[in-house]
Amino acid sequence: MPKAIWNDEVIAESDDTVVLEGNHYFPRDSVREDVLVPSDTHTVCPWKGRASYYSLQTEGEVAPDAAWFFPDPKPDASAVRDRVAFRRDVRVEA
Repeated sequence: MPKAIWNDEVIAESDDTVVLEGNHYFPRDSVREDVLVPSDTHTVCPWKGRASYYSLQTEGEVAPDAAWFFPDPKPDASAVRDRVAFRRDVRVEA
């Protein structure tokens, strides 16, 4: 079962990830709420749409904008709706 690990802690785990462009998108409800801090950062992907971000925080350590999601993805990227992906410093074990 794929797991997202940051700071030696499992922060997400699900056997229902979607892999897109090499990133595992975890169902939103499989990600630990206690580590997510909403960010004001947004970016735009030409084919997926507007991305929003979370920073990660545990035991005083912060990883700014380490997780992203597409609240309203474009039709071709609808598979990532309600899912969260992580940048490279979050280890994903499949």
